[in-house]
Amino acid sequence: MKRSPIVAVGTVVGLASVLSFHTSPVKVNLSAAVSSSPSSSSPSTTTPTTTAPASTTTTTVSQSSHGSGQSSTTTTPPSTTTTPPSTTTTAAATGIRTVTGPVVNYYYGQLAVKVTANGKKVTAVTIASIADGGNPLSVQIDHYAIPKLEPEAISAQSSNIQSVSGASYTSAGFQMSLQYALKKLGI
Repeated sequence: MKRSPIVAVGTVVGLASVLSFHTSPVKVNLSAAVSSSPSSSSPSTTTPTTTAPASTTTTTVSQSSHGSGQSSTTTTPPSTTTTPPSTTTTAAATGIRTVTGPVVNYYYGQLAVKVTANGKKVTAVTIASIADGGNPLSVQIDHYAIPKLEPEAISAQSSNIQSVSGASYTSAGFQMSLQYALKKLGI
C-alpha cells in the first residue's frame, strides 16, 4: 500500500514524458560536387550549388465576438534547391558514349555513377567511385543496395528509379548522380 502513490506518480510522470516527446526529421544534404580537372579538350563544367532556406513560422491570432483569442501556427518546411552543373558538350547523340556523373555527397559518404549509352538507350550503369569512410554498416548497405539500383536504372531508362528499402541515402545519392549523367548524355 505504501508504494501505490509512488507508482501512480511515476506512471503519470512517465506518460507525460512520452506524450511530450517530439522527434525532428533527419536533414539530408545531397549536394553534388563535380571533381574534374579542366583541360582544353574537356567540356566546361561548373560546380552545382545547393541552398536550403530556413523554415518559416507564421502565427495568426483571431478574436471572436466573445473576446477569447485563438492562435494557430503554420510551419513551412525548408526547401532545397539544387542547381545542376552547366555542361557544353560537342559529342553527337549517336554511337556508344560513356559519361560519369558528378560526385554526390550522401549521408554516409560520396559516390559517382558511370552511364554508358548507345544513342538514346542506356546500356550500362555502374558505380564510378564510392567513398563511405570504411563504416562497416555503410559498406554493408552499399553492397546490398547498389546491385539493385544499377539494373533498375537500366530498365527505367531514366533517373526515375525506386529507392531500395533500408538504403534511402545511398539510393538518393545514386539517383542524383545518375540524373546529372543522363543530362550530360542528353537522355
